[in-house]
Amino acid sequence: MLTDRGHRLSVLAVDPSSCTSGGSLLGDKTRMIELSRDMNAYIRPSPTSGTLGGVTRTTNEAILLCEGGGYDVILIETVGVGQSEFAVADMVDMFVLLLPPAGGDELQGIKRGIIEMADLVAITKSDGDLVVPARRIQAEYVSALKLLRRRSGVWRPKVIRISARSGEGVSEMWDTMREFQRVMLASGELSTKRQQQQKVWMWNLIQENILQHFKTHPSIQEQIPLMERKVLSGALSPGLAADLLLKAFRSKH
Repeated sequence: MLTDRGHRLSVLAVDPSSCTSGGSLLGDKTRMIELSRDMNAYIRPSPTSGTLGGVTRTTNEAILLCEGGGYDVILIETVGVGQSEFAVADMVDMFVLLLPPAGGDELQGIKRGIIEMADLVAITKSDGDLVVPARRIQAEYVSALKLLRRRSGVWRPKVIRISARSGEGVSEMWDTMREFQRVMLASGELSTKRQQQQKVWMWNLIQENILQHFKTHPSIQEQIPLMERKVLSGALSPGLAADLLLKAFRSKH
């Protein structure tokens, strides 16, 4: 729909990696058959490599590259398992939560934190037999969002129903996204949000690099297997083992 309207679209799809083998499915590109043939669309599947939040370290840089390459709409698709999805909220303008209908007790099953992060909630697969449960869930989330603290002073999160099969609600969803952009730009909240995100990203990279430096430090690298064995056998508590390793690291510096 977006490329038909003259937009250049970039999809950065993040796939879950196996903790055992480190491999990932990377199936997104194979499923997006029409989009992968579209000259105005670019799809980049990438494994999470165990990164929290289902976002690879390079996702933020990839966004900048896509913007520089002339893509005016960039969609980040995450693992979406509720595992530290806050990482995603710190690199996008709008955070959209997609929920399938008929998934049981939805409001209990979804963490409150991730709902609070959402600027838009979209109930997917709203077609056929699922229209009725989709409407019910929409009503539930409209009520739930009224009780939650608003992140923005100018935007109230909306709940819509969409269907990829019939196309219902997709155009309305894009209109809502454009409205969000207009409201946030006019109020100045969008530029403030982007400035804050740059600071958060700087500290995220510092934390990652410090941890990597700690793990690969020669004197610590030798002690890590020993400390892990002691923790596994119960000879040391995890807290004490961590303190000893940090003490050794500090003394070498």
